[in-house]
Amino acid sequence: MNPLDNKHILIIEENASVPFDRRVWQEATTLREHGAEVSIICPQMQGHTTPYEVLNGIEIYRHPFLHEAKGALGYLFEYGTAIYWEMRLARQIYKKKPFHVIQGCNPPDLIYLVAKQFKRKGVKYVFDHHDINPELYVVKFGKKGIFYQILRYLEKQTFKHAAYSIATNESYRKIAIGRGKMPSENVRVVRNGPMLDRVKIQEPILEYKKGRNYLVGYLGIIAAFEGIDLLLESARYICDKRKDVQFAIVGGGPELESLRCLSKKMGLGEHVDFYGRVSDRLLMDVLNTADVCVNPDRPSEMNDLSTMNKIMEYMALKKPIVQYDLKEGRVSAGEASLYADNDSPVDFAEKVIFLLDNEAKRHEMGEYGYNRIVNELSWDLQAKRLVDFYGEILKSF
Repeated sequence: MNPLDNKHILIIEENASVPFDRRVWQEATTLREHGAEVSIICPQMQGHTTPYEVLNGIEIYRHPFLHEAKGALGYLFEYGTAIYWEMRLARQIYKKKPFHVIQGCNPPDLIYLVAKQFKRKGVKYVFDHHDINPELYVVKFGKKGIFYQILRYLEKQTFKHAAYSIATNESYRKIAIGRGKMPSENVRVVRNGPMLDRVKIQEPILEYKKGRNYLVGYLGIIAAFEGIDLLLESARYICDKRKDVQFAIVGGGPELESLRCLSKKMGLGEHVDFYGRVSDRLLMDVLNTADVCVNPDRPSEMNDLSTMNKIMEYMALKKPIVQYDLKEGRVSAGEASLYADNDSPVDFAEKVIFLLDNEAKRHEMGEYGYNRIVNELSWDLQAKRLVDFYGEILKSF
């Protein structure tokens, strides 16, 4: 008997909309395909603003998203409003059809407050650990202080109220067991593996090289802690030495316009294209054209312990990678990447130049990364881990 059959799982996410969030949508569709009924609560944002719709048999309830928070009061208002809507919609969904599990996807570490309301009804709380919020706060604001302590408290409460936790890598699993005091058997790693039917290898489209010989590609959020300013320093170093390299930066975020301006001030306007948030088709066109892909994430404890989706997608497209020497970045990519000295845009640039000038090495690294995705890290393999874990969670119902 399949323990997922006819079980109802409610997934709550506050930080992104669905299906925009790849991980959450992959989890939801996987659970649905294996017999569970799945409902999702998320905000109206990122182009998905319909309050209610059904996609692939999954009911999606979207609540208003009033603004993107700035400062402590802004975050308090944003998260307070989100919790109100999550509680209201969760009660509505439970009345329509009781759910057995609430899966809360952070940030923020507040969704346990919703799960607490249903604990006496026998609903289990599963924490899907996307970000280590205390470390993320330090990266964003460069300090600890009272708000850091509040985030540590909320993280502690989240783990306390969670019956089970899903970690994106072994570093996060250790945090759940160590800081979170969770039993090791109740924490399972399900990595952010790419779906190979979406991330597909295709022929390059030379127009994205803008008449130059090489293209260096970046995919990700355009935010201060992502290190795009470091990438621009590396780009300037490269462009001072040679004129045959174009850079493509794909993704949206709060610093997009300011970094566009910085690029122009640095004299890189003709060599660096900022595409913003684009369709999957354009994303694949650009990345498949890239000769080298980069991850300039600024070295920090947050980035050191976190797995970046972009690395997996680069590998799935057979792209050699240059990144700073971060723990989980090295765990994910292995020999598919070169690792620059931390905080050295010059060393980063020299490693990009080395790969551009060594086609055989690029091919070797690309093949290594692709084989690692196919044999170890793809979503098909991670989905089995998710389904097996949920089988253990739901077998008591």
